[in-house]
Amino acid sequence: MGNSIKRYMKFVKPYKWMIALTIVIGVIKFAIPLFMPLLMKIIIDDVISPTSGLAPGEATKQLFLWVGGTMLLFFIIRPPVEYYRQYYAQYVSNKILYDIRENLYSHLQKLSLRYYSNTRAGEIISRVINDVEQTRNFVMIGLMNVWLDIATIVIAVGIMLTMDIPLTIVTLLAFPFYGYSVKHFFGKLRELTRKRSQALADVQSYLHERVNGVSVIKSFALEDVERKRFDEVNEQFLDKAIDHTKWNAKAFAVVNTITDVAPLLVLGYAGYQVINGHLSVGTMVAFIAFIERVYSPLRRLVNSSTALTQSFASMDRVLELMEEKYDIVDRKDAQTLPAIKGELEFKNVSFAYEENGEHVLKNVNLQVKPGETVAFVGMSGGGKSTIVSLIPRFHDVTDGEILIDGYDVKNVKVKSIRDQIGLVLQDNILFSDSVKSNIMMGNPHATDEEVMAAAIAANAHDFIQELPEGYDTTVGERGVKLSGGQKQRIAIARVFLKNPPLLILDEATSALDLESEALIQDSLEKLASDRTTLMVAHRLSTITHADKIFVIDSGEVKEVGTHQELMAQQGVYYNLFQVQQV
Repeated sequence: MGNSIKRYMKFVKPYKWMIALTIVIGVIKFAIPLFMPLLMKIIIDDVISPTSGLAPGEATKQLFLWVGGTMLLFFIIRPPVEYYRQYYAQYVSNKILYDIRENLYSHLQKLSLRYYSNTRAGEIISRVINDVEQTRNFVMIGLMNVWLDIATIVIAVGIMLTMDIPLTIVTLLAFPFYGYSVKHFFGKLRELTRKRSQALADVQSYLHERVNGVSVIKSFALEDVERKRFDEVNEQFLDKAIDHTKWNAKAFAVVNTITDVAPLLVLGYAGYQVINGHLSVGTMVAFIAFIERVYSPLRRLVNSSTALTQSFASMDRVLELMEEKYDIVDRKDAQTLPAIKGELEFKNVSFAYEENGEHVLKNVNLQVKPGETVAFVGMSGGGKSTIVSLIPRFHDVTDGEILIDGYDVKNVKVKSIRDQIGLVLQDNILFSDSVKSNIMMGNPHATDEEVMAAAIAANAHDFIQELPEGYDTTVGERGVKLSGGQKQRIAIARVFLKNPPLLILDEATSALDLESEALIQDSLEKLASDRTTLMVAHRLSTITHADKIFVIDSGEVKEVGTHQELMAQQGVYYNLFQVQQV
């Protein structure tokens, strides 16, 4: 736990003086009410008691002076103190959480595709939203309120000691039992809280996946099956939540019993002292009032222990995500890749997705000249998409080298590579934003005229004009409001806007109808002109014009040549082409 707190404190450090100011203001806030028990003692013993020696008129005057002065204190000093204490506490905690989420989002951008393929989106979202929010309690309670409660107890006990030492000792008799109870119960609570948080993340992950796949559920009429499955996931969370609740309830039962017994001890001892003339009634009343001032912070500390336990468990999950290692990192001496011509070379490249796993690429060697259009074909699972994913360093090669214009991609900065590559996939992701914003991902600084020109080049302008709000039309999550062909043309438009020297087309037309394919094929041919283009295709009829075709089978380059050359060889390519023609 100590190590987690130490790592979390780096986000707290920039605000340490504001936290200190908040604590000082808070001490003033909690110290003001501590005058009330003293006021009771003064009024009972020195104003209204028959032994005070004051005449009724003087006693009345003294009563209103004391009460009026105290009300003035509360009306003038307490409100601004309360306001600034609440404002600074909330401001600091919100700023810290803002910094953590900003850091997490930046971290998530650097994690590899391997991490995202092995981790559910709902799990990530739960950590960034729910768990980060839970760490607020560490800031609000652990760094502020706990110290305020401790300061309140110390000040109250200090005042009580000046009034009557033996009675103060009786007041504090329950403290050791309280401390032992907190240590015993709240040690296990952290682990129970962590399990509860994980179960909640599982529910969120399940919901996220099912909401995204609701069309599949409806098409197969799986509503009843899915309801039962969700019940199972939800019930697992319920079990963990009940385990947490049971242990928490035991803790409160024991601790609150201890804090409730303490006032009875004080009442009995103080009453005995008053009866025997060793203690004034005012002092007794003041002590009983001080007990509430002492044990209320103690009860808050119990509640704080529960909240802090939840906070520590969430802190562990947040920091665990922050410590996720990067697969793709720039070397210390990495240089920026200059503007490229588009020459590409694979030298003895082998690749496995998992360490010590089976190689999906084996000793691949290939060359692409600047401006060439080359295609990768072969059976599904042969390694075509893997080859093109290694060029922008979505993964790093296991063995061998990939050279762009003679530069090893491992020796240059990742961003400088990806800045010069345009990628069009079979299933391009559009974000729940306007058409214009989605196209501008190719160049965030583009003008409206440049966006429109890119859309015209991609054969997208006409259908965009017909949308309800034209370029400002929101496309919905993942572009759900658009057809497959329309989404693909917007994806192509943003590559036109980027205007990269190296273009990768990975199954860019395989899932489209013939009309959409014709439009998009026309767009892609315009896009591919005057730049190096790599195409992955299942439909061999779309790549017959390529300058060079690589036939990939079982992770190896089996054949290389133009369409005519490969057909003449009557090998793997010839057989694939004949099957598709049939």
